[in-house]
Amino acid sequence: MGLMTKAEYIESLRKLKPTVYMFGQKVEDVVDNPRLRAGIEATGATYELAEAPEHRDLIVTHSKWIDEPINRFNNPPASIADLVARVKINRLLGRRVGTCFQRCTGQDCMVALSVTTYDVDRK
Repeated sequence: MGLMTKAEYIESLRKLKPTVYMFGQKVEDVVDNPRLRAGIEATGATYELAEAPEHRDLIVTHSKWIDEPINRFNNPPASIADLVARVKINRLLGRRVGTCFQRCTGQDCMVALSVTTYDVDRK
C-alpha cells in the first residue's frame, strides 16, 4: 500500500487493538484516549500534509520498490536531496504540530536496519 490518509491511519490503529497499560491501568481505547490522542494527531499531520497540494511535492515521493507514490517517511533516503527534503519536512511539521510527530525515529530505525542488513548480507 502506498499513501494513506489520516483517517486510514487512525482506522489502522483501531484495527490493531493493542494491549496497553498506562499508570497501572489498562487503556481500553488507545485511539481515543486523551493522553495518547495528541501523539496520534501529531502523527496524523504527516498524512494530512501529504494530501495538501502545497506540500505534496515535498512529502510524497515515488517508491522504486512498489512503484507507487508513498509518504517520504516510508522511504529510506537515497540521496542528498532526500535528506534535504527530510529536514524541510521536519521543520514544516515542527512548526505545524509543535511537538514530536513520531515518524522521524521510525525512519531512522529503517535506515539503520537497511545499512546493517546490507552489510550482514554482503558478509
